[in-house]
Amino acid sequence: MHLLCPSSGMSATTTLAAMGRLTDAVAVVVGAGQTPGETIGNGRAIATTFAREGALVYCVDRVGERAEDTVRSIRAEGGVAESFVADITDADQCDALAAAALDRWGRIDILVNNVGIGGRGDGPAHSADDDAFERILDVNIRAMWRTCRAVLPTMREQQHGSIVNVSSAASVAGGFQVAYEVSKAAVNRLTTSIAQSNASRGIRCNAIALGLVDTPMAVGGIAAARGVSLDVVREERNARIPLKGGMGSAWDGANAALFLASDDARFITGVVLPVDGGTSIRIG
Repeated sequence: MHLLCPSSGMSATTTLAAMGRLTDAVAVVVGAGQTPGETIGNGRAIATTFAREGALVYCVDRVGERAEDTVRSIRAEGGVAESFVADITDADQCDALAAAALDRWGRIDILVNNVGIGGRGDGPAHSADDDAFERILDVNIRAMWRTCRAVLPTMREQQHGSIVNVSSAASVAGGFQVAYEVSKAAVNRLTTSIAQSNASRGIRCNAIALGLVDTPMAVGGIAAARGVSLDVVREERNARIPLKGGMGSAWDGANAALFLASDDARFITGVVLPVDGGTSIRIG
């Protein structure tokens, strides 16, 4: 995972490969598939970016075909990836995905937790549905804790590892999706707790707090729920971003995750990094 210094005898191709920020690191990306749509989702963008930087990527998703699509895309570019099907709300399946990555590559250097849901009966505190609240917390926070718990013994034994959790600007703002907001606030605290309790073992844990990004799940899901066009949703979301250019893309989150996962961030742990075009500075 550490960068290599090129020698004068290396070819240009070899030099580029050696300079990959994640060369030969084993990265487990949970939620590496994506909802079908015309743009790329966060999980696929992260898995692809990591593979381009030399990582051996274990693409985990609840839907096998979506994980396989990501693997095929990575391999088409010459990257290395394998797929694994798991529902991370099941503790045994979390343990299984960690065991499978170890069996395939012998270690786990990076874990990215990208699974998250919203909607489905969520709403303001006075009207949210009990079942929705339980389901969203189970997927967004309990499942994330389970995947961390599954890989941490290996990372602690190795005396190194980097965990990147995908949070949201909704963790500090909102008011209309109480379950989602609470779950993402819990992700932030899970991140800092893991960072503190594992720092002495060389394990870092950070999060990226995504703002409004143009992904199939976000834009497509809202458009379908409201019965309006994708362009209408995009226009509304773009107008809410302080930074010129409107919404971000999944590649923006992927680049932030890459930085936090890599040795470039070797002295950074317990950070929740806003990736939101300035949305959070309106809050403070």
